[in-house]
Amino acid sequence: MNKSSLFKELFTNIKTTGAITFSSKSLVNKMLSFANFRGAKTIVELGGGDGSITKGIIDRMDDDATLLVFEISENFCKNLKKQFRGENVKIICDSAENMDKYLEGRTIDLILSSLPFSLIPKETRSMIYKKSSQFLKPHGFFIQICYSYLLRFQFASYFRSIRTAFTLKNFPPAFIIICNV
Repeated sequence: MNKSSLFKELFTNIKTTGAITFSSKSLVNKMLSFANFRGAKTIVELGGGDGSITKGIIDRMDDDATLLVFEISENFCKNLKKQFRGENVKIICDSAENMDKYLEGRTIDLILSSLPFSLIPKETRSMIYKKSSQFLKPHGFFIQICYSYLLRFQFASYFRSIRTAFTLKNFPPAFIIICNV
């Protein structure tokens, strides 16, 4: 899938992608700078999109780590499967609310998300928050890219500690929410 096809998919499904463009390299680097990849064995990405965050994760994760990438767009999933063929990278064409079905009893060290939570129905959103906090290890991180500071308050019922960062080096400028259980 070429870049123009990826952009077409982005705009065709804006209600599920929640973005007008893909995350900049600067945003991806800033987001991933809050994650401790050393020793992380199970990493989950929510919303694989064009693979820009996925690539950053793979570049940083240990060789023996496993990355589960959840994406609901079949076109994005096909593209991700072509880009990332490693045995330790699992592209899952399913909703993040079903993450527990794919964990095989594991707990999660890191969750990195670009899901458009403000566009996701409340019941689904609540289930994703609940399962994320339930399966995240005590010293693990849930890190979210978003475009509204107010989203921070949705995490309060599920995570003990919440910090935020901001970057202008993206269009539009973005917040990064860093949560711990």
